[in-house]
Amino acid sequence: MMDQMKMVAKLKKAQSELKKELVEVEAGDGAVVVQVNGEMKIVDVKIDPELVDLDDIKELEGYVKEAVREAMQAAQELAAEKMKPLMGGLGNLGL
Repeated sequence: MMDQMKMVAKLKKAQSELKKELVEVEAGDGAVVVQVNGEMKIVDVKIDPELVDLDDIKELEGYVKEAVREAMQAAQELAAEKMKPLMGGLGNLGL
């Protein structure tokens, strides 16, 4: 039972640490920058007006989609890597 409690505590700690981890991705040579944390929540989106052609909104939309997609994927990989060492112990929890 004590091992299970320790494992749950380690999982909670890892989840808490993931909140603080940030992944930053840019698209369009820096026109759009997206930050996502390890919980896969968007923290910030920046658009550089000097690198964006406001007459081509489709291009901007594409940059935003690209940056968000890549940032989410990177955050997911970060979370998987962080949780990987702990996942083996889940079988002992009866989950």
